[in-house]
Amino acid sequence: MMADHGNPCMAEEATYCMNGGTCYKIASMNTLSCVCNENYKGSRCEHFQLFTFSPNSDEAGEIAAVVIVILLILVMLAVIIYYVCKMLKAKKQSQQNTQQEYWKVNSRA
Repeated sequence: MMADHGNPCMAEEATYCMNGGTCYKIASMNTLSCVCNENYKGSRCEHFQLFTFSPNSDEAGEIAAVVIVILLILVMLAVIIYYVCKMLKAKKQSQQNTQQEYWKVNSRA
């Protein structure tokens, strides 16, 4: 008997756990429990856990967050530059129109 997991399941209950997991019956709760093999998880060992190559998975999330923030800042900066250029162009064109009207000579007809 394993103290952490209860008694091993009977033959008809042994197929409860998937992917080679070991079935145990918890007597106090009258339920079945599984101890999964490496790379499997879930209440019945039904989920395959993919391998990760990153020694620290939190690091990958932080890198993704930093990249997203940088991209958002670049987009905002591009929008600001666009509107500043648009305003300067409109101001310059307005000044040119004012100068043309100032030097315009009306005919004496």
